[in-house]
Amino acid sequence: MYPVKLSFSCGLRIQNLSIKLAGTSRRGGGASNAKMADSAAGSYAAALAEGAVANGTLEATLKDLDLVDKLFSNATNFNNFTNPIVSLEDKHALINDITASGKLQIHVCNFLNILIESKQIDLFKEIVKEFELVYNKLTETELAVVSSVVKLEEQHQAQIAKQVQKLTGAKNVRVKTIIDE
Repeated sequence: MYPVKLSFSCGLRIQNLSIKLAGTSRRGGGASNAKMADSAAGSYAAALAEGAVANGTLEATLKDLDLVDKLFSNATNFNNFTNPIVSLEDKHALINDITASGKLQIHVCNFLNILIESKQIDLFKEIVKEFELVYNKLTETELAVVSSVVKLEEQHQAQIAKQVQKLTGAKNVRVKTIIDE
């Protein structure tokens, strides 16, 4: 990932706005693809993406991973899954409960259970990053990470996406926002 400083005007007046491009759509991947394939997280991400493409749920799988990533951003939640004292049955039950509530697709549940079973759940955050790279490549998407001091409205995110698309020539742009107070 090569940070690219962009400057553009789109009618927004927001102080301390920073945009970093993280997609691979126009760079061809090269060394980053080799790095991804060499890591365990990259292998898991590639396998999950392959399954999602095969059953036509690539977009939904990305949303599921974002949901679990948010769940795991709470240290207590994440520790429940990485702690060896918590039984495998309890960990599986937690994932199965989330899936039963309709919040996760079955194949994502199965994927998480495999990570738990193989004691690889601690790789989850890295797997999400690698999956995003695979997703971006498959969908020809440029990822723009936007840091701002306030939460951006949907219309502002759309304006940023449109300008990034103009500047990069990317087919698709996905905006990921980070609040940096």
